Amino acid sequence: MNSKSIYIYSPSGAVRDKAAFRRGVARLKAMGHDVHIDEAALQSHQRFAGDDDTRLAAIARAAASGADVALISRGGYGLTRVLDRLPYKAIAKAVDKGTAFVGVSDFTAFQSAVLAKTGAVTWAGPALGEDLGAEEGPDEIMAACFDDLLCGQGEGTGWRLPARDADVGFKALRGATLWGGNLCVLSSLLGTPYFPQIDKGVLFLEDVAEHPYRIERMLDQLRHAGVLARQRAIVLGQFSNYRAVPHDRGFKLQTVVDRLRGLLKVPVLTGLPYGHVPTKVLLPVGAQVEMARQEREVFMVWGHAAGAGHAHDHGHHGHEHAHHGH
Repeated sequence: MNSKSIYIYSPSGAVRDKAAFRRGVARLKAMGHDVHIDEAALQSHQRFAGDDDTRLAAIARAAASGADVALISRGGYGLTRVLDRLPYKAIAKAVDKGTAFVGVSDFTAFQSAVLAKTGAVTWAGPALGEDLGAEEGPDEIMAACFDDLLCGQGEGTGWRLPARDADVGFKALRGATLWGGNLCVLSSLLGTPYFPQIDKGVLFLEDVAEHPYRIERMLDQLRHAGVLARQRAIVLGQFSNYRAVPHDRGFKLQTVVDRLRGLLKVPVLTGLPYGHVPTKVLLPVGAQVEMARQEREVFMVWGHAAGAGHAHDHGHHGHEHAHHGH
């Protein structure tokens, strides 16, 4: 495949797992890519990858790099601190020139703010260390989706609804803005200039280590604010790594989903392979998408509109790497 330039930088938490970082870099190089590591990528200040000024400078360098992909080393926490200081014009210009900003978790703050301020499309996807540098090797589906992005062929995805959700009332939609990401980070932006004002969009959500009652509380914050009712679909990804407690007495994640469906006219779909899990697809935040379903199979297509740079016909379903139940 064609060699692409990938710029690795750290806009959030300090990289503690240096071995995973090195494995991720080595794997990208082994795939034939030209990897540039930001000068401050491995800096550490408290829990952050350098102080706020250091990380803002790294973001500016990523935007000025001219790279095909600007990939975060890891998530963590740190971007909400600096949203009032991000170089929005430079980021939007970089996107316009073909740089795909890719990240997960805390990166939701960056993506939401960039979408709200500029309308530019960024990509929800892997981080270098935890995904490309995973000890047992990168997840095949994630790697294939990342490859598609690099080749300019990532035009859609698909997944299978869990059996218990097979009767959700959803057929198809066209021309809706895809947005969202980490639920906790997104809900923390509500009421700020960095929360995207998206009507009739497709909102995707995921989270990690949040008990279902906390997930419900955050969903209710978005619901009470009128955000959920204004969408055309809510798509729930993976909510992983939380512990039930005896006090729950049967209150679980499915309780939260069932209640939400009862309160909204908007369809709530589940099973999206995205979140703090190895198997994650890449999703263009801010792009126009079409969705369709055939029984339990759901297809989401964005074609070349997300700036993949190829105007060829993508056929009906794009690349469905993620056809598996979760």
